[in-house]
Amino acid sequence: MPSKRGPAAASPTLEQERQAYRDMLLIRRFEEKAGQMYGMGLIGGFCHLYIGQEAVVVGMQMAAKQGDQVITGYRDHGHMLACGMDPKGVMAELTGRRGGLSKGKGGSMHMFSVEKHFYGGHGIVGAQVSLGTGLAFANRYRGNDNVSMTYFGDGAANQGQVYESFNMAELWKLPVVYVIENNRYAMGTSVSRASAQTDFSKRGISFNIPGEQVDGMDFRAVYAAAQRAIQWCRDGKGPYILEMQTYRYRGHSMSDPAKYRSKDEVQKMREERDPIEQVRRRLLDEWKVSEDELKALDARCREIVNEAAEFATHDPEPDVSELWTDILK
Repeated sequence: MPSKRGPAAASPTLEQERQAYRDMLLIRRFEEKAGQMYGMGLIGGFCHLYIGQEAVVVGMQMAAKQGDQVITGYRDHGHMLACGMDPKGVMAELTGRRGGLSKGKGGSMHMFSVEKHFYGGHGIVGAQVSLGTGLAFANRYRGNDNVSMTYFGDGAANQGQVYESFNMAELWKLPVVYVIENNRYAMGTSVSRASAQTDFSKRGISFNIPGEQVDGMDFRAVYAAAQRAIQWCRDGKGPYILEMQTYRYRGHSMSDPAKYRSKDEVQKMREERDPIEQVRRRLLDEWKVSEDELKALDARCREIVNEAAEFATHDPEPDVSELWTDILK
């Protein structure tokens, strides 16, 4: 199957570009604050930041409709915010508080919202791919036209259960978009050293699943590809693979110094390919949005994040009785 750009899709409007800028900026500011709070000891356990990858989930969500599901791995804060989950609830979950979206018991990697059709961050590498395929099976079984957007990384793409899921999805024509967030280094090993086939859009060839490579640093490219892939699934044609070529600025997790790449490489990506800066420049140069308006958007995002941090710092911890709830017996 081809690994090429598909038919044209609608370009984003001014309002969509403005919304994308705001949504990506909120994720960036939230993750920056989470990193600070982790350093202060307010967030325990693991914490994987999404800084640099914001265009992927924002572009995908803009092409989705109410009822479409999202499931991802443990780098999940950005996905939750893009799905419309309350920043206070997300941050409170990071700090293990009662008002967290999993009642303070899931932490950074395990959050959930039935209301927002977000079926989790998952700590087991690749586990969400099977579950996301199951969500698509449920859609087909129920006869609705919802699509499961199943996110995983370049490292998880080498897991066996991914290919079992691919086979089932194509065999039964399940409405699932497999979004491979290729940030180049998995947990710390470059793609070229870990994968025999580094074009992840081709990973579905043996199952007849079409795929395409997408510039995951460009919101417009993501949005266009998302429209094509989601429509393919809604039309009953089965699964679709999108390889998002993206980049994380921070280490794999907060405990990773990322010594496997140079500071110059990261700086070059920040200066030349930053997803938020690309939209900002278009808003200023092409759409003639004022600098003051963009500064106001940034100020509002910082205010929202600060309010979330304040809530997450002072909200009570869960009652001890919560240890016995939500347990499968």
